Amino acid sequence: MLIQVDIVSSEAEIWSGSVAMVFAPGEMGELGIAPRHAPLITRLKPGEVRILDELDNETSFFISGGILEVQPHLVTILADTAIRAEHLDEVAALEAKQRAEETMANRASAMDYARAKAELAELAAMVETIKKIRKRKA
Repeated sequence: MLIQVDIVSSEAEIWSGSVAMVFAPGEMGELGIAPRHAPLITRLKPGEVRILDELDNETSFFISGGILEVQPHLVTILADTAIRAEHLDEVAALEAKQRAEETMANRASAMDYARAKAELAELAAMVETIKKIRKRKA
């Protein structure tokens, strides 16, 4: 039995297909959703979304946060930003993380600090996602 999954960002539909299982970073911890899961709506934090097909092939995405809606035969992930894992750039993420840390250290203004703090949390989740994916492939 499979469940339809649609991953959509504000720019476009990122992925759509039928899968055996989907894992997403809920605010209270990782969620695992299988076909015929109880209906659910929850917020997602930045992190990795993993989907497993019927042959246990895994596809990963990074999301910067969003909303997850579960219906018995459909999972919709509405992400602020969603990127296929193979398109993540670790060097660029680490450089951006360093810039955000420097902005926070300088404390130019409360608004800059808050923006840098939010960006730092997202970039830290991206770097962690890259590390998890690399570790699974090794």
